[in-house]
Parts: sequence; C-alpha cells; structure tokens
Amino acid sequence: MTLAIGIDIGGTKVAGGLVDERGEILARARRDTPHRSKRPKVVEDTIVDVVEELRSEGHDVSAVGIGAAGFVAADRATVVFAPHLSWRDEPLRDALSKRIDLPIVVDNDANAACWAEWRFGAAQDDSDVVMVNLGTGIGGAILLHGELYRGRFGIAGEFGHMQVVPEGQRCECGNRGCWEQYASGNALVREARAMILANSPVATDLASRVDGRADELTGPIVTEAARDGDPTSTELLAEIGHWLGIGIANLAAAFDPGTFVIGGGVSAAGELLLGPARDTFRRRLTGRGYRPEARIVAAKLGNEAGLIGAADLARNESAT
Repeated sequence: MTLAIGIDIGGTKVAGGLVDERGEILARARRDTPHRSKRPKVVEDTIVDVVEELRSEGHDVSAVGIGAAGFVAADRATVVFAPHLSWRDEPLRDALSKRIDLPIVVDNDANAACWAEWRFGAAQDDSDVVMVNLGTGIGGAILLHGELYRGRFGIAGEFGHMQVVPEGQRCECGNRGCWEQYASGNALVREARAMILANSPVATDLASRVDGRADELTGPIVTEAARDGDPTSTELLAEIGHWLGIGIANLAAAFDPGTFVIGGGVSAAGELLLGPARDTFRRRLTGRGYRPEARIVAAKLGNEAGLIGAADLARNESAT
C-alpha cells in the first residue's frame, strides 16, 4: 500500500495526515499556524515538524502534498499570496525540498479538497464538479473531465470575489459587492450581530446564547439556534442560502458541472442552508426548465478533505 502525507495549511492550523490509497487517514498531527508576522521559515519549520512526526513510526511514505490557503502559481511550486501568512511569491516547494527527502506537491487548499471529494467523497460519480467552500470567506475549485482546472496563472476558483452586487458591501479584497460578503460565515455572523446590537426583539434567542455580547456570536451558534427552532436563525441561514444559490447559478452558466459540492464550516448547517440554495438556484438558472440541473450536495469529508486531497495528489503525481 502506497502512503502519502497531506498537509492542510489554514489561517489557524497546520493539519497533517498519513493517508492511504483509499483516502483513509492512518495517523494525524497538528500545529498552530504561525502568525502572519512571522518569517516564512517559521511556517516551513512547522510543516517540516508535522512531516517528521508523521514519519516517526517508520512508515514508507511516497510523497508529501501541501494544500495552502492562498494563490498558488501555475508552476505549483510558488505561493504568490497567502492572506493569513507571510508568503509573498514564496518558493515553497523548493524550500521544503531542501529539508524533506520526498517529492513535494503544492496546490491550493480548495483544489485539494475538491480532488478529495471527487476521489473519495460526495462527487465520486461525476467527472465535472465545482466545489464551493463556505468559511470565513468563500473558496472554490473546478474539476473538468476528471482533471483540476487551475487557470492560466494557477488562480482559478476564487469565486468569493465575483461581484454580485455592484457597489455593495465593501470586501477585504478592496472591491465592493463580492459574493463572499453575502454568502459566507462572515456574512452570517455580521447580520446576526447587527440584529443583537440593534436590540431587535426577534434576536432574543441569539442574544441569550451569548449573554447579549454580540462580539461572541459565531456561525456555529447561529446554526445551533436554527436547529433548535429559532425562526430568526433559520431566516438568517436561508438568506445565506439564497445568496449561495445566486452564485451557484452564475457558476452553472460558466462551467455547466454535473455536481456542486458545498464544503466549509457553514455547510454544517445542512439543509437549513442547502434547501434555500437549491430553491434559488432553480429560479435563477439560465435556461431553467429546458436544461438538466446540477446536483447541489454537501461535502462528505469535512475539515480533513484538504489534507486527504493533498496527499492523494502528491501520491498520484509522484507515481508518474
């Protein structure tokens, strides 16, 4: 059995796993992500530390895959920009290759997650897949004819920064009206906190869950309240789902996939989110009523999709 190591680098954690050919994780390791003020070498040290821990039991490992939250260049060696780290045109693959005596593959974390869902998760029966990851913002990936599409410069799939509302909410990217300002974890929490701060009587349940401290409200708290039957939380998630459906309809017009896989932390809301998304998707789909509709399904592999996909991509590429 050929084993590979997958590393998923996010804003808060560096998660690693020893992954077999079936996508099963045999061992795990985790570290906190160094603050973005730290030098790139500190992040490299963290990655190397995780790899060494996973190799410490003497397993025969074929390759290491890195899924990075950031723009990975078309050479799949350089991280052009990572918002939560100090990487700017960072030659990550070459730097790690000097310290790890295994083939190194670097890719965007959403690409890695999409690959994992196609190989082992929610999209195994389709060869044309678009993945949308709803977290703090929105990430995404495109798989066409069984191959990841990365674009000319390696940066395809940054769906969160499609403009859906001209001159709308200001986005951290510098533009206005970006999709992630309406269909992300940040958007959900922003709206819920605003209702608490306004002392809205319909936000009583949410306010009671955080003792009136709006800044302590999180997306999972809103989801929990909705599951408990709070109508306001249910409405907030439905609104996020509505905007999700709008964006997905646009992506269907561009890529015409057979399956949309919805991942990321917000997807834990399940049908509270996906039901409204499907409803809006059907109403906004170009040529509705005269064309097949893509499936919209929840991701199956959760937070470990990135490291599973990174490991599998590395194993496959090292074997060629």
